[in-house]
Amino acid sequence: IVLFDVDGTLTEARKTIQKHVITSLRELSLHTEIGFLSGSNLEFIKEQLWPLFADLSINANCHILPCNGTEYWITNPDVPGDFFEIHNTSMLYHVGDEVFQKIIKLMITMQAEIANSDYDIPFTGHHIQNRDSMINWSPIGRNANYNERKHFMAMDKIHGIRNKFLFKFKQTLSDLGIDSMIEVKLGGETSFDIFPKGWDKTYAFTHFPQDDYEIYFVGDRCQPSGNDYEIYKALSPFGRAFKTSGPEETVEIIDIHLLRLLHRE
Repeated sequence: IVLFDVDGTLTEARKTIQKHVITSLRELSLHTEIGFLSGSNLEFIKEQLWPLFADLSINANCHILPCNGTEYWITNPDVPGDFFEIHNTSMLYHVGDEVFQKIIKLMITMQAEIANSDYDIPFTGHHIQNRDSMINWSPIGRNANYNERKHFMAMDKIHGIRNKFLFKFKQTLSDLGIDSMIEVKLGGETSFDIFPKGWDKTYAFTHFPQDDYEIYFVGDRCQPSGNDYEIYKALSPFGRAFKTSGPEETVEIIDIHLLRLLHRE
């Protein structure tokens, strides 16, 4: 099975998948199972990949793994765009209400700190999203449009906003005594993903045991602070992890590397 990150890997940030990427995935799906492994929830994956789910060849061999794989869905072969749930889990139940409330309060406090800073960024609303198995915190807000996201990304590159607050978040988790329970990563281009330790993208291995599957992965956030890091690190020693700069390079990875490897086998 080949697992793909979505945002920044198969699509440009928050954009819809393009036809030539679907064409490459269709060819790949004739030779292997494929999966879409994202930090986003199912609705955001559907929003970005909806043309793909109308392709019967891909649907026959694909798996949808939102929220780092802590949710698992398969397509309904009779109804394009409909899905059957196989697995889900809850962060609240896993860490308990006391720890969960501490995390929510920490995000609210840090959001206020950013809002009261001198950073030249717009604030659009919907800053904290509870995805059940993880929490996504977006300083600019998930309601941001394309131009607002680009503006934030430019300011983030200049001032290192997210890296600064990533460090502060981790330090505060340590001060609260819950750093052994909670992980925080940069999510996509504008947000943070907060989830229980071990619920990174290697969680997908629970659905596809490595004794039964040879797993490949393609993602763009493979640096230590990124949410693709753990699975990239786990599969790299076997030559089965690929870092991409975006959809165009992902197509090259599929056409030049993955199809060649699968044909050889």
